[in-house]
Amino acid sequence: MADQAATRLAAVVTAICVLGGAVAVTVAVIAGPGPGLTGYVSEAGVADSGYAWTYRIGVFALATALLTLAAALRTALRIAAALLTAGGLATVLSGAVTCSAGCPLPPFERATVADLVHGAASVAATAAVVFAMIAIAFAPAAARPLRAVAAVAAAVALPIAGAVGLAMLVVGRGSLVGVLERLLLAVVVLWGLATAVTLPSGPAPPGEAAPDPVP
Repeated sequence: MADQAATRLAAVVTAICVLGGAVAVTVAVIAGPGPGLTGYVSEAGVADSGYAWTYRIGVFALATALLTLAAALRTALRIAAALLTAGGLATVLSGAVTCSAGCPLPPFERATVADLVHGAASVAATAAVVFAMIAIAFAPAAARPLRAVAAVAAAVALPIAGAVGLAMLVVGRGSLVGVLERLLLAVVVLWGLATAVTLPSGPAPPGEAAPDPVP
């Protein structure tokens, strides 16, 4: 009973943080000074933006969601939990270190140290979450609903993530990267929300792995 209550609490906190963080970042991107779909989402958090703190609060809320989800999974799904923890900490770093105007990145633009740190943290956070999806999808200890949600999300996220990386190296900043980045982040947010809803689904049927216990 205590384990189930803790899992439900983790699910509620995760869902609230995912929704709140996504809304805050979306507001900052739409209302901020960024160039719309032609720029990076992170441009909403540059220092001279009036919505910089809205963006950062949203990013920190999403980081909290990843860490809460990791805590709920850490006993039965240690690899996924470790990846989510790494993703959460990288997200915190991404929100704490802001990029300069335009968030320039190589090889097409000259970047500052802060730009490189922010960009690397953002990429690492997204990659960690996608790998966590894969880890859950193939984990026998995960209940079938969690595996199904993770498998669908990974199947959608992997090709988009690959396309984002390739476009950043070949095309650089522009509408293509902007749209692909937003699609990938949308998949991550939807997966986080769906996982939070699925997490307290109760005991697995006979012959199926039990849900992840929380110590």
